[in-house]
Amino acid sequence: MISPEQCRAARALLNWTQGDLAERVSISAVSIRAFEKGGDMRDANRKLIGLTFEQAGVVFIPENGGGAGVRLAQPKSAK
Repeated sequence: MISPEQCRAARALLNWTQGDLAERVSISAVSIRAFEKGGDMRDANRKLIGLTFEQAGVVFIPENGGGAGVRLAQPKSAK
């Protein structure tokens, strides 16, 4: 499940504001801001945020001893 740190990093990769993300997932910007500061968020909303980022090309890197992370997917034409 997406962490607050991954949420901030994914937004940065896409150059999205908290308001941009909130609009795309129909969650208030206040809720996004609170989550990114470490506040609670329902699992369903966290999944929705993760799916929205994935559709935009973000790949989530699971915890592997070096910490969880994010990156942009390689464009299909570059494979």
